[in-house]
Amino acid sequence: MTTLNYLLLAVADPAASAKLYTQLLGIPPVDASPTFVLYVLPSGIKIGLWLKDEIEPLVGTTGGLDISFSEPDRAAVNTTYAAWKDLGVTVLQEPTDMNFGFTFTVADPDGHRLRVFTLNDNPA
Repeated sequence: MTTLNYLLLAVADPAASAKLYTQLLGIPPVDASPTFVLYVLPSGIKIGLWLKDEIEPLVGTTGGLDISFSEPDRAAVNTTYAAWKDLGVTVLQEPTDMNFGFTFTVADPDGHRLRVFTLNDNPA
């Protein structure tokens, strides 16, 4: 069985993106160079930030992706929203109720969508 355990993001400036992701993830990268930065999360999932001009094959402009982070309840979603907003990210969606739960979405400097949510059965 194939295992999903790695997210690779094409970025304009890996060092600049790493400044934000280090704050968002709360951990330092395990590897960093001018063209690539790697994080390994406590869950084992890896997030790579690769210079968009160095990725082979080159990245097109189609497709979309949300990198989603779950929180235990609405209060935690609101706390994360306030902290991330203070980092200067672009807010795409203010905290709101949706059919699946309570959520917000921001964009990193390269436009990657970062969603934080709690499911409807976590109402605190």
